[in-house]
Amino acid sequence: MFVWLKVFHITFMVIWLAGLVSLPRLFVYHAGAKDRPRSDQSSVLLVGTIERNLSRLMSVGAGVTIIAGVWMLVLLGGSWIAHNGWFHAKLVLVLLLLGFHGWCQLQNKKFRENRNHGTRGYFQAMSAMPIVLLFLILSLVEIKPF
Repeated sequence: MFVWLKVFHITFMVIWLAGLVSLPRLFVYHAGAKDRPRSDQSSVLLVGTIERNLSRLMSVGAGVTIIAGVWMLVLLGGSWIAHNGWFHAKLVLVLLLLGFHGWCQLQNKKFRENRNHGTRGYFQAMSAMPIVLLFLILSLVEIKPF
């Protein structure tokens, strides 16, 4: 059972992270669309639809990732958690990912309501955050430095 939980955890983590990486890139295009002529606004509607659908998919990915992860922790037990310091660092980074997820949801809502004033450069810079966090999380999981 543990192996299947791990497969679900990793699969849905990939789906979640794909959304966290892709959604800010869509925000870049959406933010740039403000400068386009009125006749080109149909592309803004399409981007908005894609943002909404991707946001839903990444939320499902996050939910299943967390459920499978917690289930695995229950099976491993408190002793395992207490003796793996790297895991505590991983949890902090996962909490940062959850915060970034919330930020993405907020930006998505602001775009739907035409209240988002972020620039293309801002969203380009933010799109690097989940990649850095993923690198750090995977490094901790594979190297287990402490």
